[in-house]
Amino acid sequence: MLILGIESSCDETGLALYSEGEGLIAHMVNSQVELFTEYGGVIPEIAARDHSVKIINILKTLLKKADKKLNDINLVAYTAGPGLIGSLMVGETVAKTISNVLDIELLPINHLEGHILAPGLEDDNLETPYLCLLVSGGHTQIIECSDYGSYKILGETVDDACGEAFDKVGKLLNLDYPGGPKVSKLAAGGDPARFNFPRALMKDRNLNFSFSGLKTAVLYALEDLEEKDYPDVAASFQEAVVDVLIKKLAYAIEQTGIKKLVCSGGVAANSLLRERLTDMGKTSELEVSYPKMEFCTDNAAMIAYAGFIRKKYNLKEYPTKFARPRWPLGELYD
Repeated sequence: MLILGIESSCDETGLALYSEGEGLIAHMVNSQVELFTEYGGVIPEIAARDHSVKIINILKTLLKKADKKLNDINLVAYTAGPGLIGSLMVGETVAKTISNVLDIELLPINHLEGHILAPGLEDDNLETPYLCLLVSGGHTQIIECSDYGSYKILGETVDDACGEAFDKVGKLLNLDYPGGPKVSKLAAGGDPARFNFPRALMKDRNLNFSFSGLKTAVLYALEDLEEKDYPDVAASFQEAVVDVLIKKLAYAIEQTGIKKLVCSGGVAANSLLRERLTDMGKTSELEVSYPKMEFCTDNAAMIAYAGFIRKKYNLKEYPTKFARPRWPLGELYD
């Protein structure tokens, strides 16, 4: 079985080919980062237009790269949500067209499930149950994965996602969009102990997060600082975020007894977070898995793989046939 994965939930146009026998054969991602640098953020209408202009040429290049033909594809898995509705509809239109022309199966995929399963692209031994720390620009969640297709959100952010907080602090530090990775790079040369920024809800034994107050604390701190102090601000901010994530994960492990952890999403590429999770794994006898760096951010490989998993384990169909900008993970429960 050869699966075509399509990802177009925001500002990356991704396509991938995943084989039941060979695994990931090829994948491509066209990023729109340069397109939105001057705006400091994604403009939905421009994003959708760029998807529509680029996606067919990417598909042609992908097939050539993999030495495959369109009619070799047996199944199309595409991101149906959550995301920007215009962007989602571009990917959905291409997916449904290919499905109809070739008369092959079509699988709408929840973008979050793609992230949850992404480490399986590299780790053949990844088996449920496990906890997933999903950290990205739009989500910060601790998810209990009791089985494939069965997910329970144990805790999530009550305001900003941690990736969103990284990007907003990047703006405060006058860094180009997207600010998150640049904050981490700037933090490498700073003192993480110089500023004692707030760690909201860290002492609460629930598993929810809050990062809006931390962002505001950075804003106020910068009023009396010069640019030479920015590395210390970035390092202290990053330290506060990671402290909270690690502490909440410790609570989740204590509450569930699950000793296997997956960390995915764009912020999973953060080197300090990976370092702390590795240390946590050693001291707590915790098995920790990540996607490769290229599969932390939005990509179609994880969507194709999610399609493979849903077919392999004969999971029930999603209760949707159309793109959805909002699609709660809870609706995927078996």
